[in-house]
Amino acid sequence: MEFSVEVANESHQRYAVEICELIKESAKARGTGIAERKPEYIEEKMRSGKAVIALQGDTLAGFCYIETWSNAEYVANSGLIVAPQFRRFGLAKAIKKRSIELSRTKYPKAKLFGITTSLAVMKINSELGYEPVTFSELTQDDAFWNGCKSCPNYDILERNQRRMCLCTAMLAPSQEELEQMEYDLSNLILSVA
Repeated sequence: MEFSVEVANESHQRYAVEICELIKESAKARGTGIAERKPEYIEEKMRSGKAVIALQGDTLAGFCYIETWSNAEYVANSGLIVAPQFRRFGLAKAIKKRSIELSRTKYPKAKLFGITTSLAVMKINSELGYEPVTFSELTQDDAFWNGCKSCPNYDILERNQRRMCLCTAMLAPSQEELEQMEYDLSNLILSVA
């Protein structure tokens, strides 16, 4: 199957309600939390160039958006969703990869992070350079954690003073950190040679 995976814009706003329904249905099927969003919120992400959409022709296949936290020190790729009929084609990884590229382009100094209960998302994140971390390494921005309130496991998070939950926290380096690592590696190779 062929998909178009691109940065969303105003022309994609017509998919906002369908995206919200996909997110809601996925959360219900898994019995875990994906923060519910309103169509207006999704539309704003599209208008501001902070979302990635996957289409097969004119059919919605998947979606993800980016959020900044702690004065853009952190970026989260959130709401990753693939329509059931398009799962198992590697589309989630393609969407996530494009979301990471978008995040690093827009916010080169920001660390990328996410929390998830999905084993598939954890695997994709690992393949794309994320590593599991403790919740203390993530943004402490209250607005981020308030997004967890629609999750059925929110009481666990609160009971543990936001130190742990059923989600796994994952963190990836910023674009600047990646460039520094490449620079350091190049210098190490040159000094060994």
